[in-house]
Amino acid sequence: MDKNSKIYIAGHRGLVGSAIFKNLKDKGYNNIIARTHKELDLTDQRAVSDFFSQEKPEYVFLAAAKVGGIVANNTYRADFIYDNMMIQNNVIHQSYINNVKKLLFLGSTCIYPKNTPQPIKEEYLLTDTLEYTNEPYAIAKIAGIKMCESYNLQYGTNFISVMPTNLYGPNDNFDLEKSHVLPALIRKIHLAKLLSELKYDQVVNDLGLNSIGECKEYLKTFGVSANSVEIWGSGKPKREFLWSEDMADACVFIMENRSFLDTYPDGEREVRNTHINIGTGTDISIKELAYTIKRVIGFHGDFVFNIEKPDGTMRKLTDVSKLNGLGWKHTVELSEGIKYIYNWYIKNK
Repeated sequence: MDKNSKIYIAGHRGLVGSAIFKNLKDKGYNNIIARTHKELDLTDQRAVSDFFSQEKPEYVFLAAAKVGGIVANNTYRADFIYDNMMIQNNVIHQSYINNVKKLLFLGSTCIYPKNTPQPIKEEYLLTDTLEYTNEPYAIAKIAGIKMCESYNLQYGTNFISVMPTNLYGPNDNFDLEKSHVLPALIRKIHLAKLLSELKYDQVVNDLGLNSIGECKEYLKTFGVSANSVEIWGSGKPKREFLWSEDMADACVFIMENRSFLDTYPDGEREVRNTHINIGTGTDISIKELAYTIKRVIGFHGDFVFNIEKPDGTMRKLTDVSKLNGLGWKHTVELSEGIKYIYNWYIKNK
C-alpha cells in the first residue's frame, strides 16, 4: 500500500474497524472509503456488487461482523451465522471480481476447538469440537478463512486472514446485555461505584432511564447494586486481551509488509492454516480481571460469582509465535489498557 492507495474499511465504526481507520489516518493514508450500515448493507449481494464496481478499492480490510457475548451468541444463533456468512461471502467474492490487490479478513480466536491445547497454535483449527455457545459464529469465521485460502489457491488472489484474541478499546460495545466481558465489567463496576457514592444523576444519565428507582430495578437484572456486582461463572476461566489499537497496528503492518505466501512454509503440499493469530501471548483469569478493573475504578463493594451461569471455555490463549516471526509484537499491557479504556468510557458515555 502507498499513501494514495484506495482503501475500503468494511465496518469502520466498530471496535476493530475504527481502530484500523485511525491507524491508517495517523500514518498518512488519505484515500480511505467507508460506508455505514445504512449506506451499504453488506448482507445485500446486489448492493455490495454495485459498490465494488463503482468504487474499485485496491485494498480491503474486512472488519464488519455481527458480534456479541455469550448470551447474544447463544440466543441469536441463526442471525450470527447468516449475517456473518453473507457479509464475508459478498465482500470476499467482490474483492476477487474487482481485482482487489490485497484483502485482510478479521475473524476471532473462537474458531478453535473448546478443549484445544494451550497456547493455541494456528494448526489446531478443525481438530476437535467447538464451544457450543458460539458455534454458529465460529463456523462462519472458519468459512471465511477457508474462502480466503481457496480463492488464493484457485484464483491467485492475496487474501490474508487474521484471528485477533479478545479485543477492547475505543468504540467498544458497553451494552449490559450484549457486550463482551471486559467492557461489561467496566460498566457494571462503574455503575455500582456511582450507586455506592449516591451519584444518582450520573446513573440516570448513563442508563438513559427516567428515574433512579427505574435504574436500580434495571440494574438488579444484571446483578449490580451499590454493594456488589454479580459475575457470571466461577471467575476461573482465563482470557487473553489485546488493546484494539495494537490489533489495528498489527493489521496495517501485515497489509503493508506481508502477503499470503508468507503465511505458510515453502513447498507445502497441502496449504491450510494460513491464518495468523493476533494477541499478546499472555492471559488472566476473569476473577483477576474483575479485581484489576475494581482497583482502577475505585469500587469498594464485593463480587458475587454466580456458578449457576456458564463459564464457557476455561482457557483461550493464543500462540503468537507466527505473528512475532512475521515481525510484529504488541506494546500495550492489560493494566495500562484498562486505564485507557475506562477513561475513554468516562469521556464518551
